[in-house]
Amino acid sequence: MGGSAGAVEGMSQIVAGLPAGLPAAVFVVVHFPAYSTSVLPRILTRAGPLRAVHPRDGDPIEHGTIYVAPPDHHLLVEEGRVRVARGPRENGHRPAVDPLFRSAARAYGARVTGVVISGNLDDGTAGLGAVRARGGAAIVQDPEDALHPGMPSSALNMVGADRILPLDQIAAALVELATTPVPPQEAPVPHRLDTETGIAGMDPAALQGDERPGEPSGYSCPECHGSLFEIDEGHVKRFRCRVGHAYSVEALLAHQGDAVESALWTAMMALKERAALSRKMADRLRERGGARSAERFEQQAGEADVRAGIIQDVLRNLGLAAGQEAERTLERAGD
Repeated sequence: MGGSAGAVEGMSQIVAGLPAGLPAAVFVVVHFPAYSTSVLPRILTRAGPLRAVHPRDGDPIEHGTIYVAPPDHHLLVEEGRVRVARGPRENGHRPAVDPLFRSAARAYGARVTGVVISGNLDDGTAGLGAVRARGGAAIVQDPEDALHPGMPSSALNMVGADRILPLDQIAAALVELATTPVPPQEAPVPHRLDTETGIAGMDPAALQGDERPGEPSGYSCPECHGSLFEIDEGHVKRFRCRVGHAYSVEALLAHQGDAVESALWTAMMALKERAALSRKMADRLRERGGARSAERFEQQAGEADVRAGIIQDVLRNLGLAAGQEAERTLERAGD
């Protein structure tokens, strides 16, 4: 199961409806800041009868246990064991939902159920597509039931779902699917799925190999500034750089926007400093009788102030646009 904003409450409601004898293991990724302390295992343990833990790398998979991704680490699934790895960020997140879903699809195919609930942007969409492609089931929270509908809406629009459910019906669906036999998976694992799972798990062969999924895109990675390769999976387009950072289109646009804003703040600060230094030089030159040179420095200071003002107006407009978008999101949630 994967989610972001609003997902802690959602996960708690789901696990509250799972029985103690659930014949399956549950894996949970919720986006957390890298250096935060996660108490999500404690919250989920209190919410229902199943024990929730932050696993250690290599722990055996046990039925009736909820494995929660630790902060700043991807949670991955291998056959019979849990992997915890500090692999490259995906969509700006570590842990991210996509690596969990991909690794589970690779290891267990049709025996996997992927669940996407409340969250912003579209982490989980590509991974849920991998689950469905390998014969697994996909459950997506009804966007109208989600506090933040971005992740569920993206999953539905891009890869679809087998069931679209409100939170209070997801637990029953999971119990049903966990107790329904599925035929053995015979289809070979796609090479791309192998490679991308290896990258998330810090597999040296995957990280150091020359081959990268996709074709050169002409864009650069917001995190390391290396070249991005475009991966086309039908309705889902995404990007991955040579060292492994991965982005959906929405996540790439969001991070590019952050980079633009950062550059604007840097430029404004540089212009403010240029204006201050020019005025300081003008004052010194006047004290020494260099009125003409002082006038030139005053002119440079004025030009820098004008340019800084233009950038300040752009930043103010960016803030207004962000505030209006936040208001629209809150209105949609209230509706």
